[in-house]
Amino acid sequence: MTAASTPTKTRRKVNETRYIGIDVGKRRCQACIIDDEGSVRDEFNFNNASDGIQTLLDRASSTGCKAVLESTGNLWIRLYEVLEDRGIEVKLANPCKTKAIASATIKTDKLSARILAHLLRANLVAECYVPPRDVRLVRALLRQRESLIRIQTMVKNQVHALLDKYGFKSEWSDLFGMHGMESLRNMQLDQVDRCILDTHIRHLECLKSEASFLDSKIASHTIRSEDAKLLMTLTGINYHSALLIAKEINDIRRFPSPKQLVSWIGLCPSLHQSGNSLYMGRMKKDSNKKVRWILTEAARVASKTDPRMKQLYERAASRSGENKAIVRVANKMATIIWHMLTKRQPYHQMKHELYQSKLKKIHAIAS
Repeated sequence: MTAASTPTKTRRKVNETRYIGIDVGKRRCQACIIDDEGSVRDEFNFNNASDGIQTLLDRASSTGCKAVLESTGNLWIRLYEVLEDRGIEVKLANPCKTKAIASATIKTDKLSARILAHLLRANLVAECYVPPRDVRLVRALLRQRESLIRIQTMVKNQVHALLDKYGFKSEWSDLFGMHGMESLRNMQLDQVDRCILDTHIRHLECLKSEASFLDSKIASHTIRSEDAKLLMTLTGINYHSALLIAKEINDIRRFPSPKQLVSWIGLCPSLHQSGNSLYMGRMKKDSNKKVRWILTEAARVASKTDPRMKQLYERAASRSGENKAIVRVANKMATIIWHMLTKRQPYHQMKHELYQSKLKKIHAIAS
C-alpha cells in the first residue's frame, strides 16, 4: 500500500506549478519561488545580466512555471523576453495597482518578491498589457523619434533665449526653416555668443538629419500597418500619429466599448460619488499620455478644418471654454477611432484628396 502510493505522491510534486515572484532592480533582482500550497521553495538574488538570468533559469524549471515581475522603467524588458522565449508564462504587474493590493509598512526586495509570488498564485496580479515583441520594437522607434523632437525643441528654446539678449525679431515665419537658418548663420553677434549659436545650429542640423532617418523607418511601418492607414482617414491624423495610436492600442478588442478606450486614453474626468453627492474631478492620471497628447493636438486641427468637429468645438467652447472644448473634440475622435477599428471602416467624412495626398507623402518619405 505504501509502496504503491509513493509514485503518485512523487508525480504530484513533479507536476505541481511553481510561482516565481521577481523584484526587478537595475543591477540585482530578488526572486521567490513558491509551490501550489504557498510554501516558499527557494529565495535568492541574481544579477540583472545574462549570467544572473541564467542562474534564475537553472533554479526554476520551465515546466509548470509561472512568473510575475513588476514594471520598472525598461529594466523588466530583457528578463521578460528571456522568460517568454523559454516558454515560461510571465505576467507584468502594474506597480500602482499592486501597491494598493499588497501595501506593506516594511518594504524590502525579499518581501516584494514574496508578495508578487503569492499574488500570482492567488491570480490577483493587476497586469500591465504587454504587446507582442514586433509591436514593442515599433513603439521603441516612435519613442526615440519623440525623444529627438523633445531635444530639438529644447535647443530651439535656447536659441530663442540667446536671441532675446539682442532683441532680435525674425522676419521669417519659421526661424528654423531654410531662410531662417541662413539668417542665423549670417547674424553679427559677440564672439562667444556667435560660437554658442553655431553650436546650436550644428546640433539642430544633426537632430534634423536623425529625425528624418527615423521618419523614413516610421513611414515604412505605416505603409505595412492597415490600422494606421485606416486612422489616417480621420482629420488631423498624419502618418506618425496614426502609427503611434495604432501601436499603442494594438488590439482594439481589448476595449469592449468606446467608453473604455476613452478612459484608457484619459480623455474623461475622474468620478467620485458618496451617497447622493457626485463630484467630477480632473482628468485621469493613470492613462496613456502619448495617445492623449497626440489626439489633443489632432483635435486642434480637426476643430478648424472638419465641419463636424468644428461644430462640436464651437458648441462646447460657448459653454465651457476653449480648453475643455478641445478635450471634448479629442473625446469624440477617440470614440470614432473605436468604431473605425472595430468595424474596419474609414472615417465617414474623410477628405479623399487629402487622404491620397497623405499616402503619397508616406511613400515618398519611406523611399
